[in-house]
Amino acid sequence: MRGWVGLVGMVLLAHFGSFHIVALEWQYFGVNAVPIMSAPIRSASLSEFWGQRWNLGFRQLAHDLIFRPLHRRLGTGGAGFLVFVVSGLIHDFVISFPAGAGYGLPTAYFVLQGAGVAVERSRAGKHLDLGRGLPGWLFTAVVTAGPAFWLFHPPFLRNVVLPFMHVIHAL
Repeated sequence: MRGWVGLVGMVLLAHFGSFHIVALEWQYFGVNAVPIMSAPIRSASLSEFWGQRWNLGFRQLAHDLIFRPLHRRLGTGGAGFLVFVVSGLIHDFVISFPAGAGYGLPTAYFVLQGAGVAVERSRAGKHLDLGRGLPGWLFTAVVTAGPAFWLFHPPFLRNVVLPFMHVIHAL
């Protein structure tokens, strides 16, 4: 529990605090820098969450380097799904490898996100309104937050987050 509280605090501080302040500083000097987060809690769909509200810096990079070069060959769904797979592999590299365990769980989390987007865009997903309104918001919350323990698995919390919190005297 201490690991989760510390992790949530660090994520909130970095993604919604420090990164936002850095964008404001750049704006002060005349650079059109936008914060990398755009009120993700307001997402009415999983597609909106990942494509327009969460980590816009990575979204742009992935769009330019993966999606755009491959979308004609793989189709929009295939190229989009590949972006989720690559994101999972990157997260495995920065989460599981430092933890020394939990390999594949972050990748599984992002594969689930890609599958969730496919379900949302499917005929059944459209029939259930998974891409808008309250059903879309609930679907997004369940798919992103529900399996978050795959992304930030216990070995990461135990072997990385808690020791980090100890070093910065947060425990």
